[in-house]
Formats: sequence, structure tokens, C-alpha cells
Amino acid sequence: MKTIRLIYPQWQGGDITRWIPEISDPGLAARGYFLGAQILDFLVPGQKQETFTVPVTTELIERKVTEGIMDRDIISIQTQAALDILNIQNPDKIVTLGGECSASVVPFTYLANKYPNDVAMIWIDAHPDITLPGDAYSGYHAMAVTACMGIGDRKILSRLPAQISPSKILFVGLRDWERDEIKERQKQYGIKHLTPEETKENSDEIRKWLNACNASKIVIHFDMDVLDPAEIVAAVGIIPGGMKMTEVVRVINDIAKEKEVVGLTVAEPMPRTAIRIKQMLEQLPLIQE
Repeated sequence: MKTIRLIYPQWQGGDITRWIPEISDPGLAARGYFLGAQILDFLVPGQKQETFTVPVTTELIERKVTEGIMDRDIISIQTQAALDILNIQNPDKIVTLGGECSASVVPFTYLANKYPNDVAMIWIDAHPDITLPGDAYSGYHAMAVTACMGIGDRKILSRLPAQISPSKILFVGLRDWERDEIKERQKQYGIKHLTPEETKENSDEIRKWLNACNASKIVIHFDMDVLDPAEIVAAVGIIPGGMKMTEVVRVINDIAKEKEVVGLTVAEPMPRTAIRIKQMLEQLPLIQE
């Protein structure tokens, strides 16, 4: 079984500068996910895995919304670049380090294609990420789950190799729908969710879902904004009442005891302090020479 590490520092899916006002330079704030992916690669053990990096531009061109998605054309190009890496390497399992939430879309749909009708997805996140092009928010990272389902922008979706049925998706740690229409959309899709409170003591409800999901393989998305900001601020989102770090670790390991994990993504790291240190250092003498 071949496992690879995929560094996927995509930042264009986020429109997030308004939520991190302590970073005065909007360009640095917007590209914070790029630095976050690099830091995750440094921090995460397992350097024996062969590592590949998706080419992601850091060029700050005028950001524009196309067909309801911010930076749609750049994201489409980078989607194909990520898929090209996977098609050439043909891994059996993928550890993905993002980057914003859309970093999961290519590896998860690749794995769904590799193991037809045998992959379920657990999305550990404060948000359901089921917005659509044309919604009030145009960031593609909030459309990651619907993209995995094969719903959304035709240009991007045409590149994806497979879809994951909503009946094989579980949200864990969900606590912020942002708008009533998103909560209603989740009901229409029929996607089950568990709040942080429902997984605080044990993983029993997740085990029940796993036993009924009709898949032997699991892909897990871990958005760092699921974490309780009272314990750690590691992402853009700082919604109170999140999961503790020990709870997330326990949940993911409990999932691995029940099913074969073939995909694991860690996404949405926003290194606020590191970016501010970068801003400070850039002002010092000799640094720029």
C-alpha cells in the first residue's frame, strides 16, 4: 500500500481578510493558508512518506468572482495540477496538508474513484461547507463538500474523477451554519451531523454511523476551526464551544479502529502569530539586502 503526503497550500478558496484584522497587510492575510501548509509540513511527523507539493501561485492579482466563485479559474488550474500528481503517483492512501478546506476535494474524489462505492467521508469542521456558486459568500473553501458531492461549478467539477454520495457523509463538530439557508440545504441533502457536545465523552454515535455507512474505507477532513478557541486559536474561525484537541485526536483514532482510513486532510491552519512576526522582521535593517 502506497501512502503519500500531499502539500496543498491553496489559499485562493478563502475570502477571509475581514476575519483576521490583527494582520494589517491584506495580501499576507489572504495568503496565510499558504504559510500554514508549509508549517504543517514541518510539524507533522512521517517524513518517510514520499511528499509532493501542488503548485499553487502566490501572485496577488486582482481577485475577481467568476460564475459565483472567487478566483475560480486559478482554482480550476490548481485542481488539475493536484489531480495530475495523484494520477501519476497512483497512491493508495493520501495525507493532505492544506491550505483551505478545498484541499480535500481532489484527494477525496480521487480516492472515491479508486475505491468505487466503498468510500465514506467524515468532515470534522465547525461549518458544513455546502455553499454553492451564487450564494452570499463566494469562497470556494465553503463549497468543498458540495464539490465532493458533484454539485457546483461545472468547470471545476468536470476535472474531478468521482463523487461522494451525501448518504456517505457525516459532519462532526458542526456548530455554525452561518445562514438559515445552509441549515435547510443540509436537511435537503440528508447529511447527518454531530455537535461537539455529542462527541465530547465518547465516539459512540460516530461508531453507529460507521457501522451503517456501507463503506469499508473512510476519508477524514480535519478543519482546525473545529477546535475550541478557548483552548487554541489555530484557524480563521473562532466560534466558541468547539472540540478540544484531545477529543479530535480520540475521534480520529476511534474512526481508524472501525474502518480503513485511506485519506486524511488537515486544513485551514491560519498562523496568525507567524504572519505578524514576518511583518515585524521585514522592517528590520539588513533583512531585505
